[in-house]
Amino acid sequence: MMELYLDLYSQPCRSVFMFAKVAGIPFEFKQVDLAAGQHYSDEFGEINSLRKVPVMKDGNFILTKGDSCLRYLVQKHSSTVADHWYPADLQQRARVNEYLAWQHMNLRAHGSKIFLFKMLFSIVTGSEVPKEKMDTAVEDLNQALDILEEKFLQSKPFIIGDKISLADLVAVVEIMQPVGSGLDVFGGRPKLSAWRDRLRKELGEKLFDEAHELIMNMSGLPQKLQNNSAFDMMKLKFQKMFI
Repeated sequence: MMELYLDLYSQPCRSVFMFAKVAGIPFEFKQVDLAAGQHYSDEFGEINSLRKVPVMKDGNFILTKGDSCLRYLVQKHSSTVADHWYPADLQQRARVNEYLAWQHMNLRAHGSKIFLFKMLFSIVTGSEVPKEKMDTAVEDLNQALDILEEKFLQSKPFIIGDKISLADLVAVVEIMQPVGSGLDVFGGRPKLSAWRDRLRKELGEKLFDEAHELIMNMSGLPQKLQNNSAFDMMKLKFQKMFI
């Protein structure tokens, strides 16, 4: 059986997890506890020398990066996976690829920064996030959300049209990351809120909530990070990001 190495604190892990579940693709869940530093273990290093999740192991074939795993799963299981997830139509598929290419340095980058500022900045630096840094990060995220609404969603139910696709799945997990840190992302955005509600219904409310349970209950994460032996290694990495 295919193995998926995941930690549901991670946005790409949640997208891969939910897609495999909703598409009925059997897999063995291999927990990699990032907060405990398990990605730095020798055992995981043999699976992925980049020491990141998600990782998919399909027989002897190992694949990293969330969007790569999603596209692989769609194409391997094309006989059973509904076409709307990654359409065969050239232009529809190009729209999915367009969103996936855009989101890395936009919605993902800005949402992740807010999450790190709110959850990790104080334990890494010993001080609170400077107000101007947080204000800039929130402004950058809002600009990315404006683009998501105005360019990609427009007046459509989903990013590429009437049906859900990989683009929607990848978008919503990124938005839920700053939500989990306490930011009211959906406030004052009725279009975005309605889109999220449609996604939750399409994916199944139970599955959506299961995938986001960890990220919506984050209070113990800082303490858990500080209590693991790999924290000093992770601290150096985050300090470079916070400069």
